[in-house]
Amino acid sequence: MQTIENIRKRSIRGVIGYALRSLLLQGIGFVAQLLLGYYLVPADFGVFFVVTSAVNVFTFLSDIGLAASLIQKKEEPTLLELRTTFTVQQGLAMLIFLVIVLLTPFWIHVSKISGQSLYLLYALGFSFVLASLKTIPSILLERELKFNTLVFPQIFENLVFYGVAIWAASQGKGVSSYTYAVLARGVVGVVVMYALRSWKIGFSFSRQALQGLLRFGVAFQLNDFLARIKDDFFVVFISLMIKDTEMGYISWSKRWSMFPYQFTVNSVMAVTFPTFSRLQDHPQQLKRAIEKSMFFVTLLIFPLLAGLAVFSLPLIEVLPRYLKWQPALFSLYFFCVNIAWAGISTPLTNTLSAIGQINTTLRLMTMWTVLTWVVTPICMYFFGYHGFALASAIISFTSILPVIYVKRFVAISVLDQVWRQFVASLALIAVGIFWNTSHIASVSSLAQGILISGTSFLVVILLFGYKKVIFEFGTLLRK
Repeated sequence: MQTIENIRKRSIRGVIGYALRSLLLQGIGFVAQLLLGYYLVPADFGVFFVVTSAVNVFTFLSDIGLAASLIQKKEEPTLLELRTTFTVQQGLAMLIFLVIVLLTPFWIHVSKISGQSLYLLYALGFSFVLASLKTIPSILLERELKFNTLVFPQIFENLVFYGVAIWAASQGKGVSSYTYAVLARGVVGVVVMYALRSWKIGFSFSRQALQGLLRFGVAFQLNDFLARIKDDFFVVFISLMIKDTEMGYISWSKRWSMFPYQFTVNSVMAVTFPTFSRLQDHPQQLKRAIEKSMFFVTLLIFPLLAGLAVFSLPLIEVLPRYLKWQPALFSLYFFCVNIAWAGISTPLTNTLSAIGQINTTLRLMTMWTVLTWVVTPICMYFFGYHGFALASAIISFTSILPVIYVKRFVAISVLDQVWRQFVASLALIAVGIFWNTSHIASVSSLAQGILISGTSFLVVILLFGYKKVIFEFGTLLRK
C-alpha cells in the first residue's frame, strides 16, 4: 500500500523525469523536423499524415481498455489478470495487422494509398504487434509510479526513429524513410522495455478476470474509439477531398503546434492518470495535485505556443528552403489556439477518467466528435485547407466544459492557476510582434527577438505572480 507522501514524491519525480525526457526528445524532434522538412516535400508529409491516421483508426481495437483498467484498479492485479490481458492484446494486435493487409484493395482503390505508402501502412500495422509486447511491463511500471524508468524506452525509440528517418530521407528514399524508421523503432522499443522491466510472461485466459476489467475498460476504450473517429478517421476522410500537398501543410502546422503540447501536457498526462487514480479517495490531496499540474502546464505551454506563433514567420524567412511551408502558417496559428485550450482541458478530462467518471468523459468525447465532423467541413468549404485548423480553434472553446464537470467532484480553483500565464503570454506576443515589425528578418534579430520577448514573459509573470510562483516551486521541492 503506497502512502500519500510516497505517491507525491514519485509523482513529482515522474513529472520532472518526463519533463526532462520531453525536453530531450523535443530537442531531437525539433532538429529532426527541420532536417525532414529540408529533405522531404510537403506531399511526403501529407502521405505520412494520412497513412498514420488510417492505421490509428484501428488503435481502439488493440486494447479494449484493459490496460487502463489495470492501471486504475485499486487492488494489485493478479498474474492471471496480467496474462489474460496479454493474451487478448496479442490476439487483437495480430488481427489488426491481418485486417490491414486484407484491406489492401480498399487502400489502393478507395483511399489512394499505394506504392511506397502501402508498405508504410503495413509497417505501421505490424507495429501494433510489437507495441502489444510492451503493454504489461508499461502497466507494471505505471502502477509502481516508476515514471523515470518509463522514459528510457521512449528516448531510445525516438532516437532510432528520427535517426533512421533522416538518414533515409537524405538518401532520397522519400516516404519509405518513414517505413524503415517505424520498423526500427518498434524492435528497439521492445528490447529496451524488457531489459528494464521483465515479468512472468505467459498466455492465459480467464473469463471472470476479463469481465471484471471490461467494466471500466469498455467505456474507457469507447472514449478512445470516438477520439479515433474524431481525429484519425476524419483525416482519412478529408484526404479524399484535398491534395497531398494541402494535407502536408495541415500535417506540418499541426506537428509544429504539438511540440509544446508534447513537452508539457504529455509529460504531466503520463503521470496524472495513475497518480490521480491512487488519490481518488483523498479529495484534498487530489485537489492540490490537479491545481499544481494545471499551473505548471500553463506556465510552460502558454509562452511556448505564443513564441511559436509570433516567430514562425521570421524563422521561415531566414531559412530560404523553408519558404515552401509559408502557406501553412495560418493553420499553425489556429492550431496554437487549439493546443492552448488543450493544455487546460486535457488534464481535467484525464482527471475524470482517473476518478472513475468515465461516462462523463465519454459524453464530452461524443460532443467533440460530432462538432468536428460538422464544423470542420463547413470551415473548409469557406476557407479551404485552413478551415481544418480554424475549426479546431473554434471547437476548442468548448473545453470550458471539463472545468465545469471536474468542479462537481473536486473543488478546484482554475482561474487562479492560469490567468497570470495568460496575461504574460499576451505581453510576449505584443513584444514579439513589435520586434518583428521593427527589424529585418535575420538569424541575429530572430535570436534577439526570442530573448527579449521571453524576458517580457518572465517580467510580467513575476510582476503579477511572484508569490504564487515561489509558493508552487517551494511545494514542489519541499520534502
